[in-house]
Amino acid sequence: MTEDKARAEILETGNPKIKSARITIQAAPSSVFSILNNPKRHKEIDGSATITANISGPDELTLGSKFGMKMHLVIDYRILNIVVEYKKDELIAWRHLGRWRWRYELVDLGNGSTQVTETFDGSYAPAIAQIWLNFRKAYPWTQIAVAKTLVRLKGVAEAK
Repeated sequence: MTEDKARAEILETGNPKIKSARITIQAAPSSVFSILNNPKRHKEIDGSATITANISGPDELTLGSKFGMKMHLVIDYRILNIVVEYKKDELIAWRHLGRWRWRYELVDLGNGSTQVTETFDGSYAPAIAQIWLNFRKAYPWTQIAVAKTLVRLKGVAEAK
């Protein structure tokens, strides 16, 4: 399936601060995870079109790893992320100063394919960050970005 025909399934989380989507990728979990845990590859899969460059970090993330990105959302800025959840080939999540998280869960479907669920979780953000997220109308926009990221991830992972 080509990237332009792929669709991610939007998931109803029951929490307006948590936006999630899921997709099946025709690649092993280790292949998919190797893209997610390499911050130098995040621009390739960024469905929000906000990452402009990787500026720091290891080639392979683990729990506690820090990585920096150049970003653009109305203005240019830099952000430092830290990996807060990690289980090799199954789970990775990171956050930045605003404390909201991007989380990827991988499930081996046993047939050479992987189900990937991406979740943007704003529930960790403190009150001041919640004001910012609501002002920017981040939640509806992020729902679309999460789904687009998964479609891009599928295209990159299946191109190997």
